Amino acid sequence: MIKSRAVSSIAIGLALLFLLAACGDGAAPVASNGNESPATAPAPPPTSAASPSDSGDAPAEPVSYEVWFHQGEYLFPTYRTEATGPAVGRAAVEALFAGPSDEEAQADVQSQVPSGTRLLGLDIEGGVATVDVSREFESGGGSLSVRMRVAQLLHTLTQFPSVDRVVLWIEGEHKDAISGEGIPTDEPLHPKDFADLFPAITVSGPRIGDVVDNPVTITGTANVFEATVSIRIRDEAGEVIAETFTTASCGTGCRGDYEAVVRYQVAGSQEGVIEVFESSAEDGSVTKLVRIPVTLSAQ
Repeated sequence: MIKSRAVSSIAIGLALLFLLAACGDGAAPVASNGNESPATAPAPPPTSAASPSDSGDAPAEPVSYEVWFHQGEYLFPTYRTEATGPAVGRAAVEALFAGPSDEEAQADVQSQVPSGTRLLGLDIEGGVATVDVSREFESGGGSLSVRMRVAQLLHTLTQFPSVDRVVLWIEGEHKDAISGEGIPTDEPLHPKDFADLFPAITVSGPRIGDVVDNPVTITGTANVFEATVSIRIRDEAGEVIAETFTTASCGTGCRGDYEAVVRYQVAGSQEGVIEVFESSAEDGSVTKLVRIPVTLSAQ
């Protein structure tokens, strides 16, 4: 009888071990109804700065990505190209925290991310980027400054197809709101939460500091009245040397792509500015102006 009970105990123990092994790598299984989100059950703070494509040890290759600052009252995309390897998400956020380049700063491109802000961790799963930043991120500035810096971080991360929303942590702590201004961060953040800061016109090319061809091809997106995008080029003296307009693929309530090929006349290679804007339907005045300083070519 004793021997029979011992055999039964061993069999039960082996069965339990088999069931535990079937659960995976030792982590406790979590019941799921498919609706959980960081808003209701925040994941632990990220412990490393992973990227949207972190996997394996692929060699570094040149990668282009956006870094979002602001020009005036609206967000402004800038671009970086470097050999980042797979950690392009980390590279983009660290470029954001480093601030605009000298050329960008001269073009009135600014950042509301406080100096000294550090990236402590970045995990991406299920379309949600959980980013952990140092406490400097929420220091200083009023509500507009804090909203702008959050929007900069959000748009820098959601450029990647693997990221739809962002959960923000401050030094390992998930807060319902950040800074003394109480900007809500209890829910995963989405670009639509900051739609009022998104520019009516963006310019994807040329970029600040480019040496441009003649004619120059100007591209971007716009949400403007009757989809009409106005363009002009100024020479180094500030004189208008070319002026035209084009039509975006959508407008007046929707965003569309635009492209224009513009020829200009200059005596020699020199600094200039490409201006893309909307002409007011009321009085023709310039609104929603985007300025791109470039080097013009005489050819």
